[in-house]
Amino acid sequence: MDTDTFWHLVDTARATDAPLHEALSDLLAAGGTEKILAFHDRFDRLDTAIGRWDIWAAAYLIGGGCSDDRFMDFKAGLIALGQAWYKRAAHCPDSLAEHPDIRHALATGIEEAVFYEEMGYVAPALYGRITGDEDGFYPALDHYRAQHGETDGPSHDMGEDFDFDDAQEMHRRLPHLAALYLKGMQQ
Repeated sequence: MDTDTFWHLVDTARATDAPLHEALSDLLAAGGTEKILAFHDRFDRLDTAIGRWDIWAAAYLIGGGCSDDRFMDFKAGLIALGQAWYKRAAHCPDSLAEHPDIRHALATGIEEAVFYEEMGYVAPALYGRITGDEDGFYPALDHYRAQHGETDGPSHDMGEDFDFDDAQEMHRRLPHLAALYLKGMQQ
């Protein structure tokens, strides 16, 4: 599945009234297991591309901390925001300070803005439901990738690691998000 097709599916699902992960499941189910595997392969590539320290730092601020698992949910959530916000956040994670969901979550004290666990499991859950083989998704994905001459993807550079608990460093690297989430902390 190419990137344009992937984003078209996400945008189509976002345009419905159903929760995104459910709408995507409905769209993917019509294409069978091949489409499900292709979708997840593209999802993994987009997910890997935003697996960087600066994006993790944004998740750390927005979520009031961020473990490995929560970072997976955050990256899935960035993909769920759609192509425009995904690209914007990939280019400049600090731009998330302008996203309306983040502004709303901050105003209401919600720490789940952008974190979307179910988005990361759309394809595996649907594959298991369709095939009846709950454990067969990842072997099938490996087979799909081998058939298409793909590997798990290129090695990925996460960029420069830094201390997320250093308020001054966070203000320097993510000034807009830090201004929202680290009010009153040293700049």
